[in-house]
Amino acid sequence: MEPTISRSIDVPADIGTVWSWITDLPRMGELSPENVGGRWLDGTGPALGARFRGRNRNGELRWWTRVRVVTFEPGRRFAFDVRTPFGSRVSRWEYVLAPSAAGCVVTENWYRIGSWVVRKFMGPRVTGRADRPGYNVRSIEHTLAALKARAEERAAAA
Repeated sequence: MEPTISRSIDVPADIGTVWSWITDLPRMGELSPENVGGRWLDGTGPALGARFRGRNRNGELRWWTRVRVVTFEPGRRFAFDVRTPFGSRVSRWEYVLAPSAAGCVVTENWYRIGSWVVRKFMGPRVTGRADRPGYNVRSIEHTLAALKARAEERAAAA
């Protein structure tokens, strides 16, 4: 399956550090313009099959999602499927890490999955975003830039 959207950035930090940031979904709100965090369910934390309840916002609109980790290859790939509170599939988010001279390349992929009804009616009504792919291009670029900025701030402080 090819991603609907894919963007990459070179981050000046080691893979282990970046891995810890992208798998810390409760703190993803520090990087994402829409996600505000959430919590792991069943006390599992990031692991294959782990479940997470994500919280999101767009202005005054607030909503939550069901998340399940579907790929967990430490230091390489982390992916999770997102569903509505009613269980309908919405999307898959994936992070792929590879070593680079500066630290590591982080690729963020978004896969548009889900029914036509969710895409055309439920999604825009709940999230306030009629153009989800257009918004997610900007969202991914924001998140990747925030990852890089976090790494640069950490290096400057060291």
